[in-house]
Amino acid sequence: MPDTRFQFNRQLVRHFIETAQPYFFPTEPRDTTETTKVKYITKNTWTFLGLIIVVVFTVVSLAFLLTIGLTLLSNSLFPEFFGDVAGGLITRVNGFLESPLPYVAVIVIIISGVIFVSQKSNVGNKWKQWSLLGLLLFLLLVVNGLNVILSYAFRFIDTALNQKNADTFWQFMIIYGLILVLALPIIVIYRYTRLKLGLMWREWLTQHFLNKYFNNRAYYELDSNAINTEVDNPDQRITQDITSFTKVTLDFLLDILDSILTLLSFSAILYSLSKEVTGGLIIYAIFGTTVALTVGSRLVSINYNQLRLEANFRYGMVRVRDNAESIAFYRGEALERKQVTDRLTEAIRNFDLLIIWQSIINLFQLGYQYFPRLIPYIIIAPLYLQGEVDFGAIGQTSFAFFQVLSALSLITNQIQGITEFAASINRLGEFDESLNPLSFKKEKIQTSFIHTQDSADVALENVTLQPPNSDRILINDVSLNVRNHNNLLIMGASGTGKSSLLRAIAGLWNSGDGIIKRPESKDILFLPQKPYMILGTLREQLLYPNTENHVTDDYLEKVLEIVNLSHLSERFKGFDAEENWENVLSLGEQQRVAFARILITKPRYAILDEATSALDVKNEERLYQELSHMGTTYISVGHRPTLSQYHQQLLEIFDGGNWELKGIEN
Repeated sequence: MPDTRFQFNRQLVRHFIETAQPYFFPTEPRDTTETTKVKYITKNTWTFLGLIIVVVFTVVSLAFLLTIGLTLLSNSLFPEFFGDVAGGLITRVNGFLESPLPYVAVIVIIISGVIFVSQKSNVGNKWKQWSLLGLLLFLLLVVNGLNVILSYAFRFIDTALNQKNADTFWQFMIIYGLILVLALPIIVIYRYTRLKLGLMWREWLTQHFLNKYFNNRAYYELDSNAINTEVDNPDQRITQDITSFTKVTLDFLLDILDSILTLLSFSAILYSLSKEVTGGLIIYAIFGTTVALTVGSRLVSINYNQLRLEANFRYGMVRVRDNAESIAFYRGEALERKQVTDRLTEAIRNFDLLIIWQSIINLFQLGYQYFPRLIPYIIIAPLYLQGEVDFGAIGQTSFAFFQVLSALSLITNQIQGITEFAASINRLGEFDESLNPLSFKKEKIQTSFIHTQDSADVALENVTLQPPNSDRILINDVSLNVRNHNNLLIMGASGTGKSSLLRAIAGLWNSGDGIIKRPESKDILFLPQKPYMILGTLREQLLYPNTENHVTDDYLEKVLEIVNLSHLSERFKGFDAEENWENVLSLGEQQRVAFARILITKPRYAILDEATSALDVKNEERLYQELSHMGTTYISVGHRPTLSQYHQQLLEIFDGGNWELKGIEN
C-alpha cells in the first residue's frame, strides 16, 4: 500500500522540482544505486532556480525603467496636473535618477542576457516557455501598478465627494475610466498568457510521462510486477494529476509573486500611517500561516486518499463498461454492483472525513479574516477626526490594509487548495520514481536473470523460468532450437507455464536463469489468445502495430478474403470506418483479424498463444497453411490435438518444471 502520511517536507519539494523542472531546464539523471542517497537539490536544479531569479530581476528592472520613463513623459505632457496629483512620485523618480539605481537596472538586464546566452545549450529549445514566463511576470507587475494607481484614484474621488468638489470628482472619474480602458486588455492578455503557458506545459508534461510510461514496457511492469503495485491508477495520474499540477503550479507561483508585489506596493502606505499596526499584522499573518500549515498537513493525506479512491471507483465503472457482455452472460450484476458500491462507499467515507477537516479550516479562516476588519477604521478614524488626513485616506487605508493582509495570508487563505496540490505532487512524484528505476527495483528482488541475445533463430539454452518475484519454478533447464520452418508446438495442462514461456521469449519476463536467443523485435509478431483491438479505423486495426505501412485497399481486401473475413469492409462501409471493434467483432473474427496482421506484416517468426482457440477446425487449418506458404516460422501454444499436424516438434510441459521435447511425424 502507498504511504499516505505526506507532510510539507523535503520529499514534497523534491517531487515538485523533479516534476516541474524538466519543462524549463534539463534534470540530471537520477543515480538509483542502492548505496547512493538521492540528492535533495542537484546542480542543475540550482541553475534552474537561479535562472528563475534572473528572470524576476530582469522583469523588475525593465518595469522600473519603464515606470521612470512613463512618469517623466506624463510630467512633461501634463506638468501642472501631474505635479498636483503625483508630486511625491515625481520627487521620488528624480531621486532615482540621481542615484545609481537606473544604471544598476541596465546592468542587471545585460548580465541576465549574458547568463541566458551561456545556458543556450540547456534553454535554447525552451525559449517559448521562458518568454511566456517572463511576459507573465511583467504583466503581473503592470497589473499591480494599476491597482496602486486605482487606489489613489479612489482616494481622490472619495475626498472630492466629501468636499463636494464636482470638478475634481468628474476629473478623476474620467481618469478612472481611462485607467480601466487601459487595464482591461492588459488583464485579459495576462489571463490568456497564464492559461496558454499552462496548456503548453500540460501538453509537454503529459507527453513526457507518456514517453516514459511506454518506454521499455514500463506500462507492463507497473501492471504485472507485484513490487510496483503501490502505484495505483497510472491513467488517472497522467490525465488528471498532470492537469491539476500544471494549472495550480502556475497559479500558486504567480500568486506568491503577486503577494510579494502587493506587499511591497501597499505596505508603504500602511506603514506611513501606523508602524505598530504593520508589525502586528505581520505577526498575525505568521500565526495564521503556522496554524494553517499544521492543520493542512493532515489534509494532504486525506486529499491523496481521495484522489486514489475516486480513481478506483472510476476504474470499477470502466471495468463494467468494458466487460458488459461477460457480466450479462454470468448474470453478475449483483456482485458488480456490490463491488462498485463498496468502492463508492470508501470514497464517500474519506470525503466525509475531508469535509470535517475542511470545515475546521473554514472556521479558522473565517475568524482569521473577520476579526481584523475594524482595525483600519480604528487607526484612521481618530486621525481624520483630528483633521490630520483627508476623507479619502480612510478608504485608501482600508484598501491597503486588506491588500497587505491578503498578501501575508496567502497560505492561510489557500491551504485547502495547497493540500490538494501537495497530494497531486506526491502522486506524480511517486509515478515518476516508479518509471525511472524499474530495473533497479527488480535487481533488489532477483538474484539471477534470463539473458537475451540477438540471433537469426529462436533458441533456448538451459533456461529455467520463474514468475516475477517468486521462487516457484515453471520450467527447469529447457534447451531447444526453432529454426526456419521447424515449427514448435507447446502443450501441457493449464497453469504449467506455457504462456509464461512465451512471455520470456517476448522479453516480458526474465526471472530465472539461462539464455534466450531471438531475432529483432521487428521480425517477430506475437498473437495472444484474446487479440488486442485498438481504438481506430478498420485499416489501422489490420495494420497494427505498424499503422504507418502504406497498403492498398485491394491488398487489404485480398488479405481479408484469405482469413475468411471478405465481408468485413462491406459490412462497415470501407476501411476508414471507426467502431468499438472489441464489441462489434466476435472473438473468432478478432482472432482472424490478428492473423491478417501477420499476413500484412510478414514477420520471420510468429508466436501464437492459443491464437485459434475460438476458430473452427477448417478456419484453423486454412490460417496455418497460409503461414506455412508465406514462409513464417511459428511457435504455438494450444490444447487441440489437431494443431500437431502443422508443427515439426512438440514441447510438453508438466507440473514441477519438468518437460519433454520430441519430434512430430506428419
